[in-house]
Amino acid sequence: MSESERRAIVVGASSGMGRAIAADLIASGASVALVGRNGDALREVAGGDPRHFVLVGDLLDQAAVDGMFKQVSEAYGSLDVAVNTAGILPPLAPAADIERVDLERAMLTNVVGVHAAMRHEIALMRSAGGAIVNVSSNLGPHATLAGFGAYGASKAALSALTKTAALDHAAEGIRINAISPGPSDTQMSYRPGEGASDRDARMKDANPSGRVARLDEIVAAVRYLTSAESAYVVGADLVIDGGASV
Repeated sequence: MSESERRAIVVGASSGMGRAIAADLIASGASVALVGRNGDALREVAGGDPRHFVLVGDLLDQAAVDGMFKQVSEAYGSLDVAVNTAGILPPLAPAADIERVDLERAMLTNVVGVHAAMRHEIALMRSAGGAIVNVSSNLGPHATLAGFGAYGASKAALSALTKTAALDHAAEGIRINAISPGPSDTQMSYRPGEGASDRDARMKDANPSGRVARLDEIVAAVRYLTSAESAYVVGADLVIDGGASV
């Protein structure tokens, strides 16, 4: 199958990594369903092309998720590529000070919500196979940082879920992998009150590579994991953090 024949979905496509990944898939010629909470931003990514369509909804609303994927099924029939980038960074706090509501919110959004999408994506790939990429993080599965307990726990759970799902569905021709970025050029990389120059100065000492990841570097990893070149890659968790977790 050529890239222009692929049918894809990007969950969390309105900003940051998800927006960049969706734009790259669209540029490759794929038909892309764009999922997120900001309809205007999603429509901007879609660019008015009727092959792409916008699905506005909350992954924690099961009825909404079921409705969105019903539309995907009716429009595309099946899926070849799915990328799940949706996630939140809860308030930072020492473990003893993490509020239950913040931990629950992180787990629900970063794990339960992604699973809600992934189970539908798998169902739409069972006829002919496909590739799913979940966006995890270096924090949790591969590294720890003070104050990031709630976030790290949710991302560690997502990485474990991804690997187990990969084993569960590899025989069906469905390849499920994860990427685990470190600080990247998105809003999440900023501390309160920081501008780009402040963040970049901080990263010179905070990261072995001295910088955040460019979005095109994240996109390149997803492009590989959803391509025929990675046909034998199953259950991988690709760390993209400039050496921070080493």
